[in-house]
Amino acid sequence: MSRSSPSVPAPGRAAALAGAGFVALSAVGFSAKAIMVKLAYGYTADATTVLALRMGFSVPFFIGMALWSGRQGQAPLERRDWMAVAGLGMLGYYLASFLDLLGLQLISASLERLILFLYPTMVVLLSALFFRQPIGRREVVALALSYGGIGLVFASDASFRQGGVGPGALLVFGSALAYAFYLLGSGRVIPRVGAMRFTAYAMSAACGMSVVQFAVTRPLSALQVSPHVYGLTAAMAVFSTVLPSSLLAIGIRRIGASRAALVGTIGPVATIVLAYFILGEAISALQLLGAALVLAGVLVVSLKSQK
Repeated sequence: MSRSSPSVPAPGRAAALAGAGFVALSAVGFSAKAIMVKLAYGYTADATTVLALRMGFSVPFFIGMALWSGRQGQAPLERRDWMAVAGLGMLGYYLASFLDLLGLQLISASLERLILFLYPTMVVLLSALFFRQPIGRREVVALALSYGGIGLVFASDASFRQGGVGPGALLVFGSALAYAFYLLGSGRVIPRVGAMRFTAYAMSAACGMSVVQFAVTRPLSALQVSPHVYGLTAAMAVFSTVLPSSLLAIGIRRIGASRAALVGTIGPVATIVLAYFILGEAISALQLLGAALVLAGVLVVSLKSQK
């Protein structure tokens, strides 16, 4: 008697589970970044220096990845691919990172992560704007939930801080918008270029731009910071830059951008928990309600996209 075959082949299920695991680990790694940045700011390091050190520690890994991927027998990149990879790298990893670091000087790590987490809703809006994809009632509800939740968390954060929350929130919002553009573009370029090669080249471009920015705007004496800053930025390079970006690219290739956004909902939760225990950030009922609304809105968008 033959057994009925499952609706999804076992290899497909295994690949999907592995992809989801990669995205989950990526989300936790990216979430820890805000905590380490806040700790580095405690040693009087500024955003430009922190970004340059983080990227400087990261670039050897990505150069190694680029050399390794070049030996895999893949077809050489065309000029348009080089331009797309470099442009997306500077948009999604340099510009988005720099705006994020600037915003973190003014707002809490919890609010920062929740604002960044709005990127799936931004993808919906950008898709409607550039690709004429209609926005239905479901998406409208999701947008209302997400941005209403951010309003609550913003009000909670503002009640604990003396000014600067508005500008900081705008900077992080700009970071999320840049990342949404990156996500739209990378979803089209990664299948053509390859996940590992795309990550290596895009991140190398972002690292180079970060180092150039530091060289132009800061003297070498700005590198004379506490050894703790070097330790924190090295940890950011490995656990919040190299590994997460690689895992995210692989995860998107295996399960798609919509499912990746769904799995990534653990990111804000991880940040809130880490910020509470490590940074001593307050958690209010208003903040928890706002976070729940943001997560609900993103889930509605992600589930719709997945369907």
